[in-house]
Amino acid sequence: MDFGIILAGGRGKRMKAQRPKPLFEVLGIPMLEWVIRSCEAAQAGQLCIVKGYCGEQIDAYLNGRYPTVLQAEQRGTGHAVMQAADFLKQDREGCTLVLCGDAPFLDADTIRKARELHTAQHNAVTVITACLPVPTGYGRIVREGDALAGIVEEKDADETQKRITEINSGAYWFRTGDLLDVLDSLSCDNAAGEYYLTDTVALLLQKGLRAGAYLTEHADVVMGANSQRDLLALNDHARMREIGRHLDNGVIFDCTDGVILSPDVTIGAGTRILPGTILRGKTVIGEGCTVGPNTLLENCTVEDGASLNYVQAYQSLIEKNVRIGPFVHIRPNSRIRQGVRIGDFVEIKNSDIGEGTAIAHLTYVGDSDVGRKVNFGCGTVTVNYDGIMKSRCEIGDHAFIGCNTNLIAPVKLGKYAYTAAGTTVTRDIPEYSLAIDRGAMTVKEGYSLRKFAGKLDFNKSTSIRNEKKK
Repeated sequence: MDFGIILAGGRGKRMKAQRPKPLFEVLGIPMLEWVIRSCEAAQAGQLCIVKGYCGEQIDAYLNGRYPTVLQAEQRGTGHAVMQAADFLKQDREGCTLVLCGDAPFLDADTIRKARELHTAQHNAVTVITACLPVPTGYGRIVREGDALAGIVEEKDADETQKRITEINSGAYWFRTGDLLDVLDSLSCDNAAGEYYLTDTVALLLQKGLRAGAYLTEHADVVMGANSQRDLLALNDHARMREIGRHLDNGVIFDCTDGVILSPDVTIGAGTRILPGTILRGKTVIGEGCTVGPNTLLENCTVEDGASLNYVQAYQSLIEKNVRIGPFVHIRPNSRIRQGVRIGDFVEIKNSDIGEGTAIAHLTYVGDSDVGRKVNFGCGTVTVNYDGIMKSRCEIGDHAFIGCNTNLIAPVKLGKYAYTAAGTTVTRDIPEYSLAIDRGAMTVKEGYSLRKFAGKLDFNKSTSIRNEKKK
């Protein structure tokens, strides 16, 4: 049985926040989740998360998906793995992957290939490495043929060793039994008083066991975050990597300013993404769409040919050839069917908007089932909440809703039903009917003169009275 140990106990003091460092997000996804997903994709074995600072936040995020162990004191990477020793003792015969929870770009392909090399070479430990043109600050990999002779930290390296560009990524495959055998031999006799996982390599070599190194093609696996500046660099790198992926798939970007795309997003060829567009979660965009500027979609599906301008939409389906915006809010569980037109300052919530319907401006449609080719006049509101419960409106095909109509749910408008401007609808309207709700208009002459008596300028008031007498 294989195991995966993810080290997520770091506080990250330079992050300056009451939050475990691995929970800081890259493209809206916690760094810890990036690492977990790579392990899952690589089928790296049973996972265990080592938590530490604000560990309850790690537990809350995982919500029981994986077991955790507590590193009560942060005393180094070796000390962190020691906390998982009982977890590893379930099966000494397999292999164990150790990863850092704040290094989000270690990919599944690298994990798999490192595991294959680890097995093929019969290594007790295999270090995942990368080559950097400027390796300053990293431990150097010293090889003897295809074997690993040691890891030399920069402060201990001589001039020849400092010229080595292959560096330690901080990720390892171990034979589980061999790792358990040397964990108790780790020493904290160093300036920092910490137990370093890198020391296990020397201990295994001293026992006459073989060590190896897998050189990945992806140098960004070594990227991590120790400060907010580092986190910004991770986001910038991931952002451009995702944009590059979509460019290769035929997506059009006139300008990438403010564009942020989740790694889970799918975009069809020929779609144009305009500045300020943010696509989160498992959003799927079809072909030939225009999204943006300044549009936010989260876990939405947008079908071919749709155009969204200054739109925020969440957990909704937007069908083919829909035109939405500007300044439109689509709330969860909405379906905007083919050919719908939605204009400025409109909010849709938990509603099904039928094909070809027009909602031009200044309208709220909540908890409603709307038929085909309905026309909403300006200022229409579906009044769906009575202070205790939500109710739905049903609007039939080809209904025409006049400006400033209030539909007091639950009500049903039949097909081709009309409402006059300013009507408040409190009961069902039959098909082909017109609903008019207007009280008799009363005109009170001289009202404003009486209201403002003594406040208006005397000459102006006199002039108004004289003009009135004429």
